[in-house]
Amino acid sequence: MTQGKHLFMQSLIARNVRYIFGNPGTTETPLLDCLADYPQIEYILTLHEGVAVGMADAYALAAGQPAVLNLHVAPGLGNGLGMLYNAFTGRSPVIITAGEPDTRLRLRDPLLSHDLVAMSAPFTKWSVRAERADELPLILHRAFKIAQDPPSGPVFIALPVNVMEEQADARPFPPARPFTGARPDPDALQEAASILLRARRPVIVCGAGVSRAHAQAELVSLAERLSAPVWNTLLTSAVNFPMHHPLFRGELTDNQAHIRHCLGEPDVVLLVGGHFFSEVFYTPTPSWPAEAAVIQIEAAPEALARNVPVTVGLVADPRESLQELDTLVAAGATAEFQAASAARREEYVNLRLQERQEWKRSLREGWDLRPMTIARLMTELGPALPPNVVVVSEVNTGRRDLIRAIPFERPGDYYGSRGGGIGQGLPGALGCRLAHPDRPLLALSSDGSALYSIQALWTAAHYHLPITFVILNNRAYQIVKQNLDRYRDFFGVSGSGYPHLDLTEPDIDYVQLAQGFGVPARRVEDPTEIGPAVRAAFETEEPYLLDVLVSAGP
Repeated sequence: MTQGKHLFMQSLIARNVRYIFGNPGTTETPLLDCLADYPQIEYILTLHEGVAVGMADAYALAAGQPAVLNLHVAPGLGNGLGMLYNAFTGRSPVIITAGEPDTRLRLRDPLLSHDLVAMSAPFTKWSVRAERADELPLILHRAFKIAQDPPSGPVFIALPVNVMEEQADARPFPPARPFTGARPDPDALQEAASILLRARRPVIVCGAGVSRAHAQAELVSLAERLSAPVWNTLLTSAVNFPMHHPLFRGELTDNQAHIRHCLGEPDVVLLVGGHFFSEVFYTPTPSWPAEAAVIQIEAAPEALARNVPVTVGLVADPRESLQELDTLVAAGATAEFQAASAARREEYVNLRLQERQEWKRSLREGWDLRPMTIARLMTELGPALPPNVVVVSEVNTGRRDLIRAIPFERPGDYYGSRGGGIGQGLPGALGCRLAHPDRPLLALSSDGSALYSIQALWTAAHYHLPITFVILNNRAYQIVKQNLDRYRDFFGVSGSGYPHLDLTEPDIDYVQLAQGFGVPARRVEDPTEIGPAVRAAFETEEPYLLDVLVSAGP
């Protein structure tokens, strides 16, 4: 006979779980009480449930495996729901657990109780309560399976105290090794290849499904054969395509009219591994001409043709699909096709050079401004970074400058936000650091975003996680200011000023905040000090925060 809490822990051990991220309470005491029996698993304590969810989300993304999360009853789960939305939207395989009061108190309205299964259901693939200890092995087995099955995503398990203490004649399920990468349909591949071989203005739009499928090399090969420009969807969370490649065009925006402007009237659109499209502002203009052929490749049918009609849709492993499609295009490439492809490549190489020159000209114009521009910060930052660095970024108004200044070429070099809810940067850096323990890590966060999860600094200090944090301090919710201008423009609304969007009176001292959580810190106002300050921070091999004063813009 084995207690439920041991069946739970043994099920995690069987799946090589290394960490439990959490913020526990009284209903989690069975789990806390038995942790010492399982030194293979380390409990990572956070000071707020949102931080724990953000860490688990980023760890799952960076490690490519499920993360386990432990929250505390209804208020704890409620505190984590904002970050859980990001994990759900970002398809992160996170196993969320929360303790519940003894089920024998169910009708007495025990303290902090609520329907946890119902609370978590909107943001999970599966939500369940363990009713008996002997259910735990199957529940854990199913939770890991569902979390990883395409499309991957979070699951939730409620763990009542008495179930965790109950004895059961059961054993953990052995880990499964399901191979779920479906082969692409040969006829669909042939039709897609024929469409691409006839294309005159092909374009590729990709999402995080490319990185999840480890299909970056295959996407590069096909894009180069077609000389097709490659765009990321909004809020790119990983390196799907080398960001300094001449065919890389950047990240699409949040309305169809501008998406169409970016794509440039294509005759063929290849969509791979993403949600198409995430919109904020409505425009009636379609994203491409009605006569354009659309090919979409997804690992699961849910995303296929969800918001846009497709000419050819493939539900299959993206990596294998891209590889086989590339082979078919190569076999059918005529001299005319190759000449047209070479002409397109020259066009995009020249376009990248022109854009680079324009960015450098803009950079020079703002070079001596104080406070410094974000472009100047990123330019000073790049040469100071150590080799093999990982960058975790939640910089909403500076992503373009970041990508232009720092080359992110390989999978694992860069991780960004998912879902759109803010506060991901600081806890995400912690999760990524645990997933990449042998690589230096830089965390970039806007000041407004950092305040949602500033408690993450304590966890970094407590576990001695060597992360260099850079806060871009413009003393404002700058992205909302920009979107207020856009709103006025879209709806023809007259207005001026930016009410309630400045983080001033009083100014926030991030140096004192960091030091209060045990993280050494300093403020940087002179851009020439960025390089020396960043190098010194990395040399400490401990968490260190730089509060960098940047231009507030409008």
